[in-house]
Amino acid sequence: MILIDPPRVPRWDRLWSHLASDTSYDEVHAFAAAHGVPARGWDGDHYDVPAEHYEAMVAAGAVPVSSRELVVALRSAGLRRPKPLRG
Repeated sequence: MILIDPPRVPRWDRLWSHLASDTSYDEVHAFAAAHGVPARGWDGDHYDVPAEHYEAMVAAGAVPVSSRELVVALRSAGLRRPKPLRG
């Protein structure tokens, strides 16, 4: 399942969401590519998505969850990568 948290992370004068899969990296890469999320948004276990694209991601099928729920889902699936290992 594709998950997205609310746009709450400030960076570069914008707010950002995190787009991830609780199934596989392949699933989130395919979803991102199909919906115009640039590859440069990949941060090792999720994509960073600007706030202005949040509603489009939800309309495309991403399930809104809290930031905590997203992290728990990644950990449960064995897909969470510690910050130093991302990239």
